[in-house]
Amino acid sequence: MKKESSLSPRLLRLGLPKGSLQEATVEKMAKAGYHITVSSRSYIPYVDDEELEIRFIRAQEVSRYVEHGYLDAGITGHDWIEENGSKVHEVGEFIFSKATRQPARWVLAVPEASPVRSVRDLEGKRIATEVVNLTRRYLRQHGVKAEVEFSWGATEVKAHELVDAIVDITETGSSLRANKLRIVDTLLTSTPRLIANMAAWRDRWKRSKIETLALLLRGALEAEAKVGLKMNIAEGQLAHLLETLPALRNPTISALSQTGWVAVETVIDEHIVRELIPRLKAAGAEGIIEYPLNKVVY
Repeated sequence: MKKESSLSPRLLRLGLPKGSLQEATVEKMAKAGYHITVSSRSYIPYVDDEELEIRFIRAQEVSRYVEHGYLDAGITGHDWIEENGSKVHEVGEFIFSKATRQPARWVLAVPEASPVRSVRDLEGKRIATEVVNLTRRYLRQHGVKAEVEFSWGATEVKAHELVDAIVDITETGSSLRANKLRIVDTLLTSTPRLIANMAAWRDRWKRSKIETLALLLRGALEAEAKVGLKMNIAEGQLAHLLETLPALRNPTISALSQTGWVAVETVIDEHIVRELIPRLKAAGAEGIIEYPLNKVVY
């Protein structure tokens, strides 16, 4: 009698950024429903989805591995896709970071006392940066010839002693100011992107898997800045409540067992709730409940 062979599950290989963004990425993936466990005894993280295989790789390298097919998809910054010149399919933009929700910027910076006021003042000068290709393209666009050298780190320190200018990454600019540096220009604004290998995107099953991941991840990120709000109110006061508080957009309204009363439920931006709840109370709402959200999918 012929023994039946078990079919192995189809697999999507996903690259996530290692390093400073790793913790934030694991947290966002968990909110999306994918729980990842990193073990010191294995370089392959565990994820509670047998159709996913995770690899943590430096953000600088993710797009290259996706382009060449070692990974089917990955999350990395727009800056590294541009720096590597990777030919990949961009599935979506996902704004999150370890410090703020602001996009990262690659900026041209010089010491505060430097005579440099624009990129044209760097003709024949020397610039240190981690994004050599981006910087060289930027100089070519402005018709400036300058020496660009790769920086292995501590780029901000080099601006005062070793080079005439730097191109470095910043979110708020606070680190540059702390190092007495002045921003001259912004080369590129970058946010995390979910990207896919071209062949993987053409594969029906892999594309569906990647699109599901994007949907859930986007829903988790949308939910971070919002909360659910529910309350009860007398039916006769409902129209006035909705008219005076436009923030309660498109709420769900349902009848209560108590005659003449309704329940109102909505999703709202978290930052306005502290001002809204007293107004809801004053408008006649009772039993007001605020609750956190895991995902918001539009």
